[in-house]
Amino acid sequence: MTDQRSVPRALIVLLCTAGAVVTLAGIREVGSIVGPVLLALVLVLAVSPVRTWLQRRGAPGWTLVAVPLALVLLLLFGMVAILTVAVAETANLASTYGSEFNRLVAGLQNLATRFGVGTDQVNQTIKSFDLGKVLTLVQGFASGLLGVFTSLILIVVLLLAMCLDAQPLSRVLAAGAASRPLLVRALSDFAHKTRRYLIVSTVFGLICSVLDVAALWMLGVPLPLLWGVLALITNYIPNLGFILGLIPPALLGLLEGGPKTMLLVIASYLAINFVVQSLIQPKFLGDAVGLSTTMTLLSLLVWAFVLGPLGALLAIPLSLLARALLIDSDPDGQWAAALISGEVPADERP
Repeated sequence: MTDQRSVPRALIVLLCTAGAVVTLAGIREVGSIVGPVLLALVLVLAVSPVRTWLQRRGAPGWTLVAVPLALVLLLLFGMVAILTVAVAETANLASTYGSEFNRLVAGLQNLATRFGVGTDQVNQTIKSFDLGKVLTLVQGFASGLLGVFTSLILIVVLLLAMCLDAQPLSRVLAAGAASRPLLVRALSDFAHKTRRYLIVSTVFGLICSVLDVAALWMLGVPLPLLWGVLALITNYIPNLGFILGLIPPALLGLLEGGPKTMLLVIASYLAINFVVQSLIQPKFLGDAVGLSTTMTLLSLLVWAFVLGPLGALLAIPLSLLARALLIDSDPDGQWAAALISGEVPADERP
């Protein structure tokens, strides 16, 4: 038998990298199928405590499927409705405020010329800054998500199948705990961490959204409730979601009240995000994610590239699933887990 230690470390790294590239490329090619499957999985995991609660109280068997499925469908159709309105409203902004934006750009161009920086390059840059191009970024993101959610028939069928299989799968995992303890524990940790991440992110996302809506309402920005809900959805996107949720209300503040209102909108969002999500939320989230800051950003980039906007929305749960299958279920994966989480293994701590 060949000793595994005789295989060069560099060759192992290259083979693993090549395998990861091929796997991700394959997932990207069938993203129209994989995306709805992963979305349905995360949604079913999110409502699984409801099924457990009903089961402990002796509820009829059909309620263990019907109630979680109804909750998931309500959430799903709610997100579709919100994204539909967001796409429609964003598309109307360019035409509604086009003339105001052009006058504002002309004023900025004259101001730059007055201060002696009105070179041809600067003027050309200012002229090329189009409101429609900026809003297309946000609209494209929402449209991409809406394109996945519109596969409602496939998603509903997947949700029904997963809800039906949830209880038998739990029994299978419990029966396999003796023969495959690491794999079962890794999958259980994945489900627990995903639920905890979703719950904490939802609670603090709601807090931020309510505060955002109040700030936008006081500043006179149109459609504050819509932008608050958009901020809640983009809250699930690590690192960059805050910016996506800020762009539409900041632009509307600029067009409605001028630069002062826009700066107040940006300052309000920054203050709310810093206090709630940077100071308070990490204390409650704790080790639920198990990913370092760098790995969180890389997760966003990789999954957004593979699955588009849906990959960005589910970046953390998908990375947790990959960690459970590839690292936590491996008896030799302790150091790999430490590298991606940024935490020293317990047996190596001084």
